Amino acid sequence: MDLHSGLPYWVIKNSLLDYFHPLKDDFSTDIVVIGAGITGALMVHELCNAGLKCCVIDKRSIATGSSAASTALLQYEIDVPLCWMAEMIGEDNAVTAYRACLQSISDIEKVLESTGVEAGFERVPSLFYASTQKDVKLVKEEYEMRKKHHLPVSLLGKEEIKERYKLQVPGCGLLNEVSAQIDAYRAATGLLLYHIKKDGLEVFTHTGVKECVEKRGGYVVETDGGYKIKCKYVIVAAGFEAGKFLPREIMDLTSTYALVSHPVDPGELWPEHCLIWETADPYLYIRTTGGNRIIVGGEDEEFCDPERRDALLRKKIRILEKKFRKLFPDIPFKTEMAWCGTFSTTKDGLPFIGTWPGKKRMFFDLGYGGNGITFSMIGAQIICKKLQGLEDERSKVFGYERIEKYGS
Repeated sequence: MDLHSGLPYWVIKNSLLDYFHPLKDDFSTDIVVIGAGITGALMVHELCNAGLKCCVIDKRSIATGSSAASTALLQYEIDVPLCWMAEMIGEDNAVTAYRACLQSISDIEKVLESTGVEAGFERVPSLFYASTQKDVKLVKEEYEMRKKHHLPVSLLGKEEIKERYKLQVPGCGLLNEVSAQIDAYRAATGLLLYHIKKDGLEVFTHTGVKECVEKRGGYVVETDGGYKIKCKYVIVAAGFEAGKFLPREIMDLTSTYALVSHPVDPGELWPEHCLIWETADPYLYIRTTGGNRIIVGGEDEEFCDPERRDALLRKKIRILEKKFRKLFPDIPFKTEMAWCGTFSTTKDGLPFIGTWPGKKRMFFDLGYGGNGITFSMIGAQIICKKLQGLEDERSKVFGYERIEKYGS
């Protein structure tokens, strides 16, 4: 299934990478990473830095799956509010998850700095506002919970939000100064090309996986072309398409929509260019780009049928435009391009990271939900440590032990 349709802004902005390197012979390595998007790229970076021998395999061109369609907001907030998550998985575990996401933003920044990959990483504030007066209570409860655990947050009233950001919202909001935004396509392609050049990393594109056959001491990955890769470990970093490798379904599939505006005069944008999202479900989310464009996304639908998804694109464009103009009536907004895509969500808003029970040599780095990129950084660190015989306290929060209660 196509992961997105329409014209993702990032592929046009950066131009499509001309990298064609299908597997044409049998191959042997220690670790096979399935997926050449941002999740796979961060995973490979951790493996290469640890001196672990690996390769990457993907049925598409590099980063042309979900990474090309990502709007790439980097926030420590998770789709499920902390005050709700605490009731679902326990307060300590919920706080661990939120703190892990907070640290992940800085870790991504360090990865890009250390490799010299210019991926449009920019520190910006993030504003989470009450969509209705009824949601004001939720926002205030969330504020108290975050303050209790010393997470970075400020509570702003409706009038303060209007004065500071020229934003007309129904209720109060939470502001943090530690969020960021990125170009996920550029980050993924940049990191993989960096390790191809520096470490001789083999990235086999246009090479589908037929099956992974477990053998004594590892796996044999059989490709659609009939070739085999012998390895000790397999790491599945293929987003919702990882379902074919899982013994059972653990996620829900959701279709989302996004559009990008014509360039806007910098003086007409809201101050600080903060990320904006809301309490509604599904929620609206807004960011800017380095070229003073505005990206608006949301209007999620709980289905993955590509024909149904694509048929709604024009209708969703009109709805998203209307919602933006209601918030910012004075900003001239005209859509330049739009796209839709499919991603996975879980009941508790958290990813699944680690091995499936009983499968000690197949790891899953599945950064589901709206925090896919920050989750991917966490997953890369946890799995890389595990392969080196090291433990990570975060693994108990993101592992598969919670499947029966909070899986799909």
